[in-house]
Amino acid sequence: MANIKSAMKRVKVSQMQNMRNRMITSDLKTALKKFDRALESRDDAVISETYTVAVSKVDKAVTKGVIHKNAANRKKAQLAKKLAAK
Repeated sequence: MANIKSAMKRVKVSQMQNMRNRMITSDLKTALKKFDRALESRDDAVISETYTVAVSKVDKAVTKGVIHKNAANRKKAQLAKKLAAK
């Protein structure tokens, strides 16, 4: 453990950032899985709702700096491709 006050603060701050990043990542993965399950159910209303939620979560992850912009665009393209193929 760090002895210097500023180092202790950095440890605390990085732990909070790590927790926030894990929460956002987990929320994103959950939204993507819900979209996949909605595709299997073949209910158009649920599919469109979960699609918009998933895209929103991807965009939010980018703004928070959890995933890269190009990775987000790739994810959204994959979602759109699945939606079009339903």
